[in-house]
Amino acid sequence: QEGTTVKQGAYHRLEDRFRRANAVNDARGMLHWDMAAMMPPGGAEGRAEQLAVLAGLSHGLMAEPETAVLLDAAKDEPLDAWQSANLREMHRRWVHETALPADLVEALSRASSACEQVWRKARADADFAAVLPTLKTLLGLVREAAAAKGAALGCGLYDALLDEYEPGGRSVEIDAQFAELEEFLPGLIKAVLERQSKSPAPVMPDGPFSVERQKALGLRMMQALGFDFTHGRLDISLHPFCGGTPDDVRITTRYDENDFTSGMMGVLHETGHALYERGLPVKWRGQPVGAARGMSMHESQSLLVEMQACRSSEFLGFAAPLIAETFGGKGTAWEADNLLRLYGQVERSFIRVDADEVTYPAHVILRYRIERALIEGDMKPEDIPGAWNEGMSRLLGVVPPNDRQGCLQDIHWYDGAWGYFPTYTLGAMTAAQLFDAAIKAVPAIPEAIGRGDFAPLMGWLGENVHALGSFLPTRDLLIRATGRPLDVSIFRRHLERRYLGKT
Repeated sequence: QEGTTVKQGAYHRLEDRFRRANAVNDARGMLHWDMAAMMPPGGAEGRAEQLAVLAGLSHGLMAEPETAVLLDAAKDEPLDAWQSANLREMHRRWVHETALPADLVEALSRASSACEQVWRKARADADFAAVLPTLKTLLGLVREAAAAKGAALGCGLYDALLDEYEPGGRSVEIDAQFAELEEFLPGLIKAVLERQSKSPAPVMPDGPFSVERQKALGLRMMQALGFDFTHGRLDISLHPFCGGTPDDVRITTRYDENDFTSGMMGVLHETGHALYERGLPVKWRGQPVGAARGMSMHESQSLLVEMQACRSSEFLGFAAPLIAETFGGKGTAWEADNLLRLYGQVERSFIRVDADEVTYPAHVILRYRIERALIEGDMKPEDIPGAWNEGMSRLLGVVPPNDRQGCLQDIHWYDGAWGYFPTYTLGAMTAAQLFDAAIKAVPAIPEAIGRGDFAPLMGWLGENVHALGSFLPTRDLLIRATGRPLDVSIFRRHLERRYLGKT
């Protein structure tokens, strides 16, 4: 009786500790959003210090010796299913946090902020050499962290970083899945381009498209998807992202006045992320079990909205009149059939975030292999531009004309996010599998999307993904929702059906 009381106290004290750590991390998230979307350049040095101190505070809550005692004391407590899952996730986070000494946590935070600021100018100037010194410093710290986490987790350097973004994910599984993709992707890309060449080319509606009207269009699309503007907002940043907290979701996009499609699809993509965050279980706010289930599941939610739902004929039948009305467009260029061809256009292109879903996996495979080689010491930072260009030539048949359109285009490495990239394509495959299961379960979903009604789709996702948070490991969550673990063949069938007309 007395022992049970102690153990219950241990678990509840852990909940309080993790709630406080989560609040600190939420504050860090809001400061990161502000740094990317609002902060003037002169604030960079002070902001780096603020973020580093907050990172140290969060780490300190986990690293206190009492945390380990409480985790051990709570093991035998008669917890319910959600509490047991929460304790499992607490332990996982604790292992990641305590693997690193406090000084390394703060050094990583400062180095990431410093490198990101240098990257912003280097990217604009297409000058990789300018960011190389700070990148080398950051990479050295990342590899130091990978070694410490690898020792704690009993895995290799790269897998230790991957595990932070994809709990339980391992490169040996990714290698097999990406090898399966590579078996059919080159042939599929070639076949799609050949088929596309025999059809009328889509016509880009005449611009320019003002940022003001593009934003208005994005807000209308967010509203159709069910975004709650009392719990979030849309802004502009150099690189589109979703940040903030589940109760205050901040999404950003970027606009091109010559092409409204990239800004709109950026909004739709990030809204998918935002709806996932908003749908997480309210009862478990601030607890690890209430958080999103890793980045492949997070990316599946954004790509399911952007690629599966919003590049469909049904969605464009709904969206085309709104798009034309927003920009005052008239004529066949603004009709749904033309916009469908425009959004379904496949191209061997340089920029990942603007890539179509057929070539997109090749962009991710390239980044995955480069970052893994850098982490494992098989490549030096100086070799990134050459390796990038060689990989683009081999995988996509194009070579970037400069580093802005090549190895400087993504923020991730320069912001300290190593081990993240494979989750994009894992997410794309997961999205195809979830959308396939959703339509089988609720056949009315496509017709509803054609009316601008996303409630049936979001209802299914809410029940089968969002509301479960991190209650289940990723593999188990996917099996529960779709009846099977991740299956590359479902993604392949989706691409062949949409782009080659196969049934």
